[in-house]
Amino acid sequence: MNNRPQTRETLANEIWRACDILRRDNNCGGVMEYIEHLAWLLFLRFLDSQEEEWETQARLAGRPYQPILEPPYRWRDWATRDWPADDLLAFVHGKLIPHLQALGGDPLRDTIRGVFAERNVIVCASGYNLKDVLSILNGIDFHSQDDIFTVSQVYEELLRRLGSENRLAGEFYTPRPVVRFIVELVNPQIGETVYDPACGTCGFLAEAYLWMKRQERTIEDHKTLQERTFFGHEKKPIPALLGLMNLVLHGVTAPRILRKNTLEENIRQVTERYDVIMTNPPFGGIEGRHIQQNFPVQAQATELLFLQHIMRKLKPRDGARCGMVVPEGTLFRSGAFAEVKRTLLEEFNLHTVISLPPGTFAPYSDVKTALLFFERPGPTREVWYYELPLPEGLKKFSKGSPIQDEHFAEARQLWQAWDAYRKGQGPLEACLSERSWIVPAEEIKQRGYDLTARNPNRKAAEALPAPMEIVASLLEREREILGIVQELDEMLSYNGRE
Repeated sequence: MNNRPQTRETLANEIWRACDILRRDNNCGGVMEYIEHLAWLLFLRFLDSQEEEWETQARLAGRPYQPILEPPYRWRDWATRDWPADDLLAFVHGKLIPHLQALGGDPLRDTIRGVFAERNVIVCASGYNLKDVLSILNGIDFHSQDDIFTVSQVYEELLRRLGSENRLAGEFYTPRPVVRFIVELVNPQIGETVYDPACGTCGFLAEAYLWMKRQERTIEDHKTLQERTFFGHEKKPIPALLGLMNLVLHGVTAPRILRKNTLEENIRQVTERYDVIMTNPPFGGIEGRHIQQNFPVQAQATELLFLQHIMRKLKPRDGARCGMVVPEGTLFRSGAFAEVKRTLLEEFNLHTVISLPPGTFAPYSDVKTALLFFERPGPTREVWYYELPLPEGLKKFSKGSPIQDEHFAEARQLWQAWDAYRKGQGPLEACLSERSWIVPAEEIKQRGYDLTARNPNRKAAEALPAPMEIVASLLEREREILGIVQELDEMLSYNGRE
């Protein structure tokens, strides 16, 4: 410890070394396992540093402090001790984890229990490996903003790697430039509740916290952000843990992240609603009849069910708003999709649609996507469209050439002009360009609630879609056909059982 404080580079290297140790352990061979193991260890390390701060504050104020974790379950009691390797594993398995799984009684204890309950917590097979990792984590100073920043950066990179190496990761990793753009346009404010119904690794909630923290002025503001602002649901246990850890590392000590299937909620009986919703719900999934019955418009496609859920979960107040990612098929599909889009236009103000280029979500999917921004109250009178261009020389974004923050520069500038025009504070011409245009809601209604971004400023030859767009559209339509076939198969099987 004689070279403290570590530089960001040396600390980052040490955390990567911890990952290498975990990767070699028999219980943590895959990227999912070692990130999960690192996540719960970092969570307890961070919590212990927070408790030290709270104890100091209480002592200076002359009041007693009731610890969240009592000895011997605090990090400082067990993780800094020189255990025999087998004794360390016995304590972690037999005492520490059961104790954490039984906590409760307040938001923070409930959060801790949520990390460890109802799941088998991955622990190193080798006590020696665990001791080496603990030694590295004990070198992190969670009282140092530099150290916290470095750990957060490494953790974000781990999540990105998880996305690259895991087939299902497209469900829970969204490119950060897309997340930041949505957060900026939605502009959540302190005092508003922020919800992600498919929060995955909590990229939207973490970015919203960073955005809102800049507004923090008082102790009450701080407490509001810590305890009463961020809500999320995630169906899968490991992404839920990683997401909770992501928020903790960004500085939110007691977020309300629940592991649950959001779509199991009957939206006809919604009681809890939110001011702001930002999300990239999973698309391409198919839900069964018992889930579909929770929605007025029944369909197998998860993206349509999530859209209905979001519409119902927004508070019935002026200014409640949403920014979300949808597959392009949501824009043009008819039938049940058209019925939901009719409700969206009649009951909400769908003010903005951003069409994203192919490859935005590479390497997870080449399906083209769009961003929808809508708010209360409705109805929609006109929709502003923007077609995000590819950089010159690129046919699509890819893993090697991913979308970046600067690619949204023109969209950001034009949208600000559009927002000013909507508020009566700027001219209409300022938000129009070769890549942006406005469509009256009546026109959308006349074409069967088809929201497809058809740029009227393109020349006839340019109006033809690029090859990658054709492929992406074919993939979307193939998925639609597959969904219909599976639905028919399910109906036949259901009738056969009767």
